[in-house]
Amino acid sequence: MNKEILIIIPAYNEAVGIRRVIADIQEAIPYADILVVNDGSSDNTGALAKLEGALVANLSCNLGIGGAVQTGYRYAAARGYNFAAQMDGDGQHNPADFARMLEAARMKNADMVVGSRFVEKQGFQSTAIRKVGIRLLSGLLTGLLGRKVTDPTSGYRICNRRAITLFACEYPTDYPEVEALVLLDNFRYSFLEVPVVMNERSSGTSSITSLKSVYYMVKVILAVLITRTKKRKWRMGYEN
Repeated sequence: MNKEILIIIPAYNEAVGIRRVIADIQEAIPYADILVVNDGSSDNTGALAKLEGALVANLSCNLGIGGAVQTGYRYAAARGYNFAAQMDGDGQHNPADFARMLEAARMKNADMVVGSRFVEKQGFQSTAIRKVGIRLLSGLLTGLLGRKVTDPTSGYRICNRRAITLFACEYPTDYPEVEALVLLDNFRYSFLEVPVVMNERSSGTSSITSLKSVYYMVKVILAVLITRTKKRKWRMGYEN
């Protein structure tokens, strides 16, 4: 019998807040299994997550967000989950929004639902410099995909079994949130955005500092364009 819902939490050195994040998810979404992918943390993130009752996959080294999330999708695919969701381990994503996102996935038959903080513009809207970058990426993806994309860097997502299977086989490693949208479109899979209210991170620090922002933007734009050029090759290989 297939399981219904898996929530994937990629976590790197999130010992300060991981128990609170798990407890909040358990309270709001008691019907879901929780998998914390401990991405080679140097602290006791994995042990604390297990103590809180979550499933834990301890990676022997730090793979980065892409590798950690794909580990979760491979777990979901192998165990036959109907839906797999991504939520950050730093407390930014509000579990109260989950039910509305899941309903949209079911009612709209979307392969992926993305929680967007910019549809209704409520809650934490990111820092000023990040908003500039997000707008630039939004414009790029809107042009490439031929549809409006408001929050391409959001890591709050729900995927159905089709998308789970795809991401278990193919998942971007460098800038996965943005590239994954292009990858879905390459395979003619659907995604939609649902408004959510995000919080400021409760723990940890971002890997992208203001000094790295310009470098990051150049690299992510190149990565997106390269991913788009693989459209025909990937689709043919996957379908064969």
